[in-house]
Amino acid sequence: MHNFLPIAYFEDRFCPFKDANISIATHALHYGTGAFGGLRGIPDPQNPGRILLFRLDRHCQRLSTSARLLNYDLSPDKIQSVIIDFVKKNRPETSFYIRPFVYTSDLGISPRLHKVEKNFFVYGLELGDYLSPEGVTCRISSWYRQEDRSLPLRGKISGAYITSSLAKTEAVESGFDEAILMNSQGKVSEASGMNVFVVRGGMLITPGYDQDILEGITRDSIITVAKGLGLEVIERSLDKSELLIADEVFLSGTAAKITPVRQVETYILPTDRPLTQRLRDKLTAITEGRDVDYMDWVFPIEVG
Repeated sequence: MHNFLPIAYFEDRFCPFKDANISIATHALHYGTGAFGGLRGIPDPQNPGRILLFRLDRHCQRLSTSARLLNYDLSPDKIQSVIIDFVKKNRPETSFYIRPFVYTSDLGISPRLHKVEKNFFVYGLELGDYLSPEGVTCRISSWYRQEDRSLPLRGKISGAYITSSLAKTEAVESGFDEAILMNSQGKVSEASGMNVFVVRGGMLITPGYDQDILEGITRDSIITVAKGLGLEVIERSLDKSELLIADEVFLSGTAAKITPVRQVETYILPTDRPLTQRLRDKLTAITEGRDVDYMDWVFPIEVG
């Protein structure tokens, strides 16, 4: 059961969430011609009456870039302005998630991006832990991550998530929590909606952009923070066998935050995860506005 925030932004105006409805003939519903973002917010633990959003500017820029892939000119400033007003109108009192979405809103039946109406909406819901903070089990999916030459993976295109959905259901229905997808070259790409990190010999390793991954904002944050802590970070191709013998494996994403992996296939991973915990503690401090070195990553909104 989802607890949706009461106010949505839909068709250039704010309205009750229950009234923000699209037609069954909507173009994007049929062809996956949409793109979405997702960002977290929390009430400021130190200042009642204030909401903190994590890396709002980066999320707005990525959604604007995704919109361009759909032949839609939507500026980051416009997205940011709507999201700020959205938060002020909803005044959430617990941890929450914002879902902005751009889409072809026409009622046509021709699959195209030219001469078709586009639009933009925003809604939100209360959200705690998306995955268990104690760790998840993963299987290697039989489904492969798409290639950028057939689908623009630099954007969060909604149609691409059919693969994620197939992989997630396959994993859960076979007794696991999450799926890890390989790319067409047989290398580790990402999970169903998260990036993948491995720790080996004190080094932090993650698939690079050339492995058909999404350009994750949480991923970028972890890499920046890890380097700031003096850790060695390597972005390269990653073999399946490296997951099985890793010292630590974790997933990262806006919803998942940093989620440890405790098992891959039948291989049980170590329960001692010092680097994962160190990065998780650091990221939590940043998102709560308690880390002076990363204050510019947190966007405060006065709602009191």
